[in-house]
Amino acid sequence: MAERPTKSHGRKSINATLKPRELMTGDPDLAGTWKAKIITLFPGAFPGTLGESLTGKALHDGLWQLETIDLRPFGIGKHKNVDDTPAGGGAGMVLRADVVGQALKQAARNTPDDRAKWPVVYLSPRGKPLTQAMAQNFANADGITLLCGRFEGVDERVIEEFAIEEVSLGDFILTGGEIAAQALIDATVRLIPRVLGNQASTEEESFSDFLLEHPQYTKPAVWEDRAIPEILLSGHHGNISDWRRDMAERLTKKRRPDLWRAYCAKYNRDPVEDTELSVTRKTSRNKP
Repeated sequence: MAERPTKSHGRKSINATLKPRELMTGDPDLAGTWKAKIITLFPGAFPGTLGESLTGKALHDGLWQLETIDLRPFGIGKHKNVDDTPAGGGAGMVLRADVVGQALKQAARNTPDDRAKWPVVYLSPRGKPLTQAMAQNFANADGITLLCGRFEGVDERVIEEFAIEEVSLGDFILTGGEIAAQALIDATVRLIPRVLGNQASTEEESFSDFLLEHPQYTKPAVWEDRAIPEILLSGHHGNISDWRRDMAERLTKKRRPDLWRAYCAKYNRDPVEDTELSVTRKTSRNKP
């Protein structure tokens, strides 16, 4: 198998350091490239699925970068303990503020203090739900630091001290933040220019306009006695666009009333009003 070409060293960032750095490396620190820094007890979990498909190709091509920071070396004592029992009693263990704080200080090196330019996020079930708009804001930043929790969570003082934003994937509990971190990175990285190759696809997909995506179809034209809707095979792009919009509205109203209300508010529509497909009417109007 042919060896992949080395990335251009002309893009390497210049940072003050006491440790000499190799000029030839398979993972140089690229200046001006969006970067995710992950603080985790399981650095081997990364890149995981992020190293596959389009995100993996983009990672190799230097369109984004990934750095894992192992929390264990910052631990206390002979056994490098990173957690302790909850103050006030209770089940489980809590990640120590002094341990996590040192890891966060290392992650903060050579990053902007402005949280809009470099968010610091703790994956937590009590955080704000991750949205497409939030992912877009993360993609517009210079990079992001993600703290993957374990056990009963993180000492509240470190969250306050470092102005950490808490983000949730939903109303459920995971054993740790690593899977959630990968999901957040995937949702963000795909919005970086050139990662997907077709920027239009990110503009037309679900949630971009408070609407769920319309149904999709491909060959064969008939499968298990189910046919592709005739309008999609008509070649009339205007009617196809109308159909897709109507279907997206219908699905959103039925499955996500919260998004439907936001969509109606944006376009000054009555959310109580029934969504009726208008393609037939528009098609007949366009007939000669």
